[in-house]
Amino acid sequence: MPSSTQFIAVPDSELTHVAGARLAGQVNPNEVAEVILFVRAAQSSHDIEGGAQNLGGLRVRDRQYLTRENLTEAYGADPSDLATIESFANDSGLTVQAASTSQRTIRIAGTLASLAKTFKIQFAMFQSSQGPYRGYIGQVQVPAPLAEIVKSVIGLDNKPQLRYQVKKPQPRNFQQRQAAASASANQSYTPNEVASLYNFPSSFDGTGQCVGILEFGGGYTTTDLNTYFQSLGIATPNIVPVSVGGALNLPRPGPNSPDDEVMLDIEVVGAIASGAQIVVYFAPNTSLGFLRAINTAISDTFHNPKVISISWGGAEDTWNRSIMEAMNHAFKVAGLLGITICTAAGDNGYTDGISGTKANVDFPSSSPYVLSCGGTRLDSSGGKIVTERVWNDASGATGGGVSAIFAPPSYQSDASVPVSVNPPHRPGRGVPDVAGDADPNTGYRIRVDGQDAIIGGTSAVAPLWAALITLTAQKLAAPLGFVNPLLYSQGVEGGGFNDIVIGNNGTGANSGYAAGPGWDACSGLGTPNGTTLSDLL
Repeated sequence: MPSSTQFIAVPDSELTHVAGARLAGQVNPNEVAEVILFVRAAQSSHDIEGGAQNLGGLRVRDRQYLTRENLTEAYGADPSDLATIESFANDSGLTVQAASTSQRTIRIAGTLASLAKTFKIQFAMFQSSQGPYRGYIGQVQVPAPLAEIVKSVIGLDNKPQLRYQVKKPQPRNFQQRQAAASASANQSYTPNEVASLYNFPSSFDGTGQCVGILEFGGGYTTTDLNTYFQSLGIATPNIVPVSVGGALNLPRPGPNSPDDEVMLDIEVVGAIASGAQIVVYFAPNTSLGFLRAINTAISDTFHNPKVISISWGGAEDTWNRSIMEAMNHAFKVAGLLGITICTAAGDNGYTDGISGTKANVDFPSSSPYVLSCGGTRLDSSGGKIVTERVWNDASGATGGGVSAIFAPPSYQSDASVPVSVNPPHRPGRGVPDVAGDADPNTGYRIRVDGQDAIIGGTSAVAPLWAALITLTAQKLAAPLGFVNPLLYSQGVEGGGFNDIVIGNNGTGANSGYAAGPGWDACSGLGTPNGTTLSDLL
C-alpha cells in the first residue's frame, strides 16, 4: 500500500501496563517478534453469539455441534480479508507465518523496527514488579483500507499477562486461631475425597475422554505424578505435554513456584477422572501466548479435548479490550465445537488484587462463554458436608462480582445479578457461575517438586469442575460444550447445586459481594451435587 495512505487507530489498542511499571531503556530494533491480527467475521457470516447461546440452551442429548468445516463456513473470516492483510504484510517487509479463517487470525513476524514502522508505535523496555518486558507507546494504527478489517493486533508487547490462582494455608495469629478453634478445625482432602463429598458420579472415570489444561509457566515431573497417584491407589493417567510458542514443560522448584499450579491442575483432574487423557498445553505468559494456547487446544484434532481447564487470569483492568474480544471469540468457537472451558474466578476477593477499593473481576473468567468457578470453605465429618460458606480468610478470598466489559448474558436474566458496586453502577455479566472447595485451610493434598503439600485457591475449582464435566460427558456419551445456559435453567430447580448462603468476598470495612439464596456474586449457583446435576443435563 502506498506510504501516503491514511492510518487509523485500532480501538482500545493502547497498552495496559503492569501497575508501577517504568521506562527502562530501548529495545533491540533487530529483534524478531510475532504478532497475531484478529480480523472481522465475513460479511455473510451468521451471528456466532446467537448460535452459541441457542446451542447452549439445548439438552445435551439434543445438541448437534458444528464440524470445523461448518464453523469456518458459518462464522469464519473472509479469505479475501486475509489476503489483503497478507499483501499489506509483504509490502511492509513482514512475513506471514500462518492464517486461519475459522479462528479469524493471521500470524506475522518481523523485526521490531519493521513492526514499529508498520503499526506506527514506539517500542521501549519497561521494568516492573513482575520483571522487565517489552512494551510500546501510542495507539496501534493500520492503513485506512484495513481499519474495518483488523479488530486487534496481539503480541506487540511481551508483558506478563496472567497470574496463577493458588493459595497455601497462612500462619494465623492468636485471635485467628481462637476463632478457628471455636468454629471448625482445619481439614485437607484428596481430590477424590472432595469429589465424593460433592456426590460426583462414582461409576465413571473419564475413560474415552480428553481434558486440556492450559499452563503459562512451571512444569511437572513424571516421578512426582507416579508417587502421587500410587499413594491414591490410582494408575497414573496418560499425560501429554504440548509446546505452544516455544514454551516447554520446565519444572522450577522453589517457594510459590508455578509448579504448584501445574501439579494441582493435573492431580485434581487425574485423581477424579483417572481414565481420561490429560493434555497440558504450555505457552508463554503473554497475551499472545494465551491466544495461541487456547486456539491450539481448540483446534487440536489429534487429542481432541472436550474440556479445557484454565486456572490463570488477570483483572479485567489489566487487559486490552481489543485482545479480550479476540479471546472471547475463541471461547464462543469452543462451545460450538462441543468444548467446555472451566476457569478460576480469582483468589483476591472483590478487588481481584488491584489496589484500592474499586471492584474487579478476573478475565478470562468474566467471559460469558466460560464456566467461571468461585471458591468456598468446605467442612465435613464422616464423609458428609457439615458446613460450607464463601471462602474469605487470611489466606485470600474468592473472586466474584460484575464485569465492566461484558453485558449480562441471557442465561443470567433470571439470576438477579446486581449492578456493579462501581459508579456508575452498570449491569454486567455476573461472576462466578459455580463454586467448589478453594480455602487452603480445607485444601487439597497434592505432591509438587518432591514434597507433599496442601494447596487451595480457585485454581483447584476449575480442574474440579473440568473433572465433573468429563465424568458427565462419559456418562451421557456426549460432550457438554457450552453448558452455562443448561446449568442456570435446569440445575437449580432440579437440586443440582448446594446453595451457599453464608459469607462474602469483601476485605476490611468493605463487604464486597455477599452470598444469599440462589445465584450470588461470590458463590454463583453453588457447589455441585454431581450425580443429580449430571442427570439433569
